[in-house]
Amino acid sequence: MVRVATALVGAAAGGALGYLGFFWILSQGFYALVLPGGLLGLGAGVVRTSSRWLPFLCAAAAVALGLFTEWRYRPFVADPSLGYFVAHLHHLQPVTLLLVALGGAVAFCVPFRRRI
Repeated sequence: MVRVATALVGAAAGGALGYLGFFWILSQGFYALVLPGGLLGLGAGVVRTSSRWLPFLCAAAAVALGLFTEWRYRPFVADPSLGYFVAHLHHLQPVTLLLVALGGAVAFCVPFRRRI
């Protein structure tokens, strides 16, 4: 159980670093939306665990963090609330959805491969 808790702390640290890193890279002129979810998964993958549910939790958290990051960067003009954003996810650009999904895939694969 200690390893799972350590992996969750690593995931939180990686997600925070990815969130901040996204906006730093954005200020340099690049769009790296895969970064929050990917670093969340890398942070969780630092510790080897035998947990079967950890990769699924990391993937869900990475997708949620990617969407939250996109909302903070570019909310809809009609209504900038998070609820409106979630209700209208289908209006996002395909590349945005692809990068969020890629971040979720990295967050799933890294902890999954690091299982004992």
